[in-house]
Amino acid sequence: MCFFPFIFAKTQLPLWYAYGTFFVLLTSSLASYYFNYRQIVLTADQKDYKITIHVKSITIIKSVLQILAIVYLSDGYVWWLLLEFIAVIFTTISVNLLLRREYPWLSARVKTGKELKGKYSEIIKKTKQLFFHKVGGYVLTQTSPLVIYAYTSLTLVAVYGNYMLIIMGIMALLAAIFNSIGAGVGNLVASSDKDHILNVFEELFCSRFLFVGTACYCVYRLAPTFITLWVGPEYQLDNLSLILMVAIMYINLIRTVVDSFINAYGLFQDIWAPIAEAILNIGLSVLFGYWWGIPGILCGVLISLLLIVFTWKPIFLFRKGFKTSISNYIYLYIKSIISLLFTTVIVLYISNYINLNPASSYINFILYASLTGSLYLILLLIPLYLFNKGTRDFVKRITRIKLYPFDRF
Repeated sequence: MCFFPFIFAKTQLPLWYAYGTFFVLLTSSLASYYFNYRQIVLTADQKDYKITIHVKSITIIKSVLQILAIVYLSDGYVWWLLLEFIAVIFTTISVNLLLRREYPWLSARVKTGKELKGKYSEIIKKTKQLFFHKVGGYVLTQTSPLVIYAYTSLTLVAVYGNYMLIIMGIMALLAAIFNSIGAGVGNLVASSDKDHILNVFEELFCSRFLFVGTACYCVYRLAPTFITLWVGPEYQLDNLSLILMVAIMYINLIRTVVDSFINAYGLFQDIWAPIAEAILNIGLSVLFGYWWGIPGILCGVLISLLLIVFTWKPIFLFRKGFKTSISNYIYLYIKSIISLLFTTVIVLYISNYINLNPASSYINFILYASLTGSLYLILLLIPLYLFNKGTRDFVKRITRIKLYPFDRF
């Protein structure tokens, strides 16, 4: 915070906006470490949905009140910050009451921790390794706006932030759908049935690819129109920057399948990987940003992801976790990418004949988005179903759940 006068020297807003916002968001982040850390037990117990119900209910109420405050109250942003801070307190209380009800025996004491530290030394070792991976993830997500601001202006950072707001919303939606599989993958890996593990990996990859591919297409086609409707055409990014952002979004979304299995196997010893990723990310972003602006910065991020996340992580998983050849994964990926490209060409062609102007109103935009998104999802599902066993297994699983919802009882 000492550097805020330098960081925000170009802004026309009062400096207390930055201090107030940072303090509230920092408090929110710290609360999860100091008060809500025990909720990881719910995740491991495959009860993540209970956290979601408590947290998201408060988030929805908070968001509605913040919108009303911004629209109808003077000094609306002050009220926005106050509501954000109050929501943090209520969320912390709600989560801790839930944990106390679910696990009344669970408590954290320093004395007990010291006793268990020697007994479970592997956890300490893995935590130290995981620290480097978390730092690498932080560098990936948090440095780009700073580099953009260094080379351009705060206005362009805001333009970039508008697109990132849309992308982060899509990523949060898909995370809510898929992230709950983490504990299940852990149980699967513990079973040590190699063939079954590989089959489930393929099924998870194919299902994830279906929704990620659809989401990326929709962001590329619909984000500029939504930005125009929302804040005006002057806040649009150039097409190359949008393509690069969608490519980064794709890798960050599709990587979670590999990451889930890496986490389940506890494969964190490649600490050089996040360090290399961070160095490549910052170094290439600064270098390319000096030459080409925002597209150059995004190219630096994309290259670091391609080299470490897209290439190394699957190799590492198949070599150290699955202990089998990666050739089947490469073949699966090639078939999936060909299906994606084929579907994209077909839907782009069909879109020319949809007699609906999405930029004319929000209603038309919603109708157009629903139509093109559904069309892309269905057309992508067809080749994936025909050529990938994992997709067929996923469809059978969904159909079975739909037709026989009580068969597990």
